[in-house]
Amino acid sequence: MKNFIYQVNKLVNHLKKTSCQGFKMLLLFPLAGFGAFLSCDYLDVVPDNIPTIEHAFRNRVEAQNYKYGCFSFMPDVGNMAQDPAMLGCDEIWVPELIAGADINVAQLKGIITGNQGTNAPLANYWVSQRNSQTNVAKALWTGISDCNIFLENIYEPFDLEDSERNKWRGEIIFLKAYLHYWLFRQYGPVPLMKNNKSIDSPSDEVQQYREPVDSCVNYIASLLDEAAALLPLTVEDPSSELGFPDKCIALALKAELLTLAASPLFNCNPDYADYGDNRGVQLFPQDRSQEQAKWQRAAEALKMAIDVSHEGLHALYDFPVDYPSAASLSRETILSMQVRGAFTIPWNPEIIWGNSRHNNGGLLQRMSSPYFTSYHSSGSGGLRNYSPTLNIVEQFYTKNGLPIEDDAEWAGKNLWSIRTATESERQNIRQGYKTIELHFDREQRFYGAISFDGETYFGNSRITQDNTTNAGYMWVTEMKNGQLNGWGSTDRSSLTGYIAKKMVHFRNSMGDNAVDGYVTNYYAFPIIRLAGLYLLYAEALNEVKDAPDAEVYEYIDRVRERTGLEGVVETWSEYAVADKKNKPLTKEGMRDIIRRERINELAFEGARFWDMRRWKMAKEYMNRPIRGLNVMGSTDDDFYQETVLFEPKFELKDYFFPLRANTFLYNINLLQSPGW
Repeated sequence: MKNFIYQVNKLVNHLKKTSCQGFKMLLLFPLAGFGAFLSCDYLDVVPDNIPTIEHAFRNRVEAQNYKYGCFSFMPDVGNMAQDPAMLGCDEIWVPELIAGADINVAQLKGIITGNQGTNAPLANYWVSQRNSQTNVAKALWTGISDCNIFLENIYEPFDLEDSERNKWRGEIIFLKAYLHYWLFRQYGPVPLMKNNKSIDSPSDEVQQYREPVDSCVNYIASLLDEAAALLPLTVEDPSSELGFPDKCIALALKAELLTLAASPLFNCNPDYADYGDNRGVQLFPQDRSQEQAKWQRAAEALKMAIDVSHEGLHALYDFPVDYPSAASLSRETILSMQVRGAFTIPWNPEIIWGNSRHNNGGLLQRMSSPYFTSYHSSGSGGLRNYSPTLNIVEQFYTKNGLPIEDDAEWAGKNLWSIRTATESERQNIRQGYKTIELHFDREQRFYGAISFDGETYFGNSRITQDNTTNAGYMWVTEMKNGQLNGWGSTDRSSLTGYIAKKMVHFRNSMGDNAVDGYVTNYYAFPIIRLAGLYLLYAEALNEVKDAPDAEVYEYIDRVRERTGLEGVVETWSEYAVADKKNKPLTKEGMRDIIRRERINELAFEGARFWDMRRWKMAKEYMNRPIRGLNVMGSTDDDFYQETVLFEPKFELKDYFFPLRANTFLYNINLLQSPGW
């Protein structure tokens, strides 16, 4: 009871010292009940010795603690139980429960399996829910409110230097922008919490409306400009500040925001032409005359973000530079490690922004690790169940750098016929091993991202050489039923016959003895990589220009070259089927190529979930059956059978997330998300 009274008094004083902004939150979003009965007369009666906002900003240390509290509202990107992009589309298929996990990491799988709804929305970042199965996110509006409190009071600490104060202001302004951006991307047009409201604000100010798309974009962009002007080029103390925003991050996020706004989901989308509120305000823009201008604005922001990132010494990751012993490795191994290293090597120069919390990074890597010896099946080794779907396996390019359906060398090929790996293929597939044609002659990103039956594995302490001089040196992942990585139990087996190798740091190790356990090299989950900005810039330029040119090709070719592929024009001209040879020369063809490049380069990083939505392609892709291999099969003929695992159903309403049904009891001016 004493603790309850203390918490009540603390809340009351908090409301008083912040102009009762909590009452505005109560009306806009459903919060707790007893606060609604408090009056302003009562608010004047505050017990002595109760912490107040003045305490929170009385000196530098207290203000810094408040700043850290604001950043606790950052969505945990890469956390399978909180980030909807990890399990919410057709990239990965996992068991419903994971062995050894203290969280239900497959809960957000419900986004694609049809469990989304308005009673208990999944990935509910609008308002926290108390149900243990659905409370996977903090209410970002509360975080934005705390950012406003910080910005209102940061001038109070007497011992805070102006330079540090301005830097902290920049960080919190960035955070305020990012939380708005996340809500905008997830829910569409949103209210804008520019300031906290006073308790005596009239109801028409408190019960806020969703703002039009253009208003949301312009406001968030203005915050990011303001933040960028206050932030250093790169963090000043990497030992303690990596993950906090800097100028490169602020400009990169602005570029992503403007690209999102220019994309078909938000830009002149006829599906939402009638989506408006009781003021008669149309929330999605429909002016076709401004369509190209938005792509131009995005292109300019992307170029600035790229140039400033280069100034901050960001560059595409290069495995040989990071790994001094690369001279002892084959070209195939090095190229397969390029994008795997770009993702998992901590704070490599390609990482513009990473999530340094990444709370379940160890679990994610264990789920993506196969067994290497029989000892590893005891529970201390890999879990083998973070499983790419066959849909994604087929999306990667051939060794010529083309989609399978565009490559002339693959025309008429039976992808399911059995083939034996030769000596020349031993860097990717164990020499003498039999597997299907689909696994041969693929681009090296495929071999760096996917573990499949018969593949070679660089890592787990075998990193001083590969199969260059010893055809049996690297580990091999055998996955048929009855083999080491074959079917074991539902929670410790791949459901598709594949494992996401890309997620595993190559220096991780499981000892030959089960007692040794699993040694994890942690990394910050990448939120923005330079390669992603390059591909966005190519996309924006292609939309701006009448036809693609050398400038468009330059930035996609930089990404391709890093992984050993030729430029797009040369590749399609030389290797494509006859009717596709000129595909890179047209705006539409190049649009398709750039999108496919992002799918491959950023596989399993959360990009596909959001990209498919902003391109308005989710309704096409997310209604295709989710497929894998017959993991119960023990022979080649049985195992290599295409198996439908689930038939998802993606509707127009699924492009945006729903608000909880009772939200509208507190705010009659707030619209439900389109279609819900």
